[in-house]
Amino acid sequence: MTRDEAELLAIRALGHIAADDDLLGDFLALSGLSPDELRTRAAESEFLGGILDFLLADEARLLAFCESEELEPRLPGLARQALPGGERVEWT
Repeated sequence: MTRDEAELLAIRALGHIAADDDLLGDFLALSGLSPDELRTRAAESEFLGGILDFLLADEARLLAFCESEELEPRLPGLARQALPGGERVEWT
């Protein structure tokens, strides 16, 4: 997956989160961001990685997003790897 494709998927994920008051509240509480800060940072690749981290941290959230967007559940993880901070680390 390219970085551009990953960013587009993360933007879709942000839209999914923003459309659900409970999810949005959880994300804002966890991230410590205000709604204004969320809008300001929404185009940053690093921030978009955090959006995917939020979904990937909870299987129910991840599956709900994938179902609503008709995506394979593995795609957000691949997108995360394509964004800053998501590189796979080999500990061997």
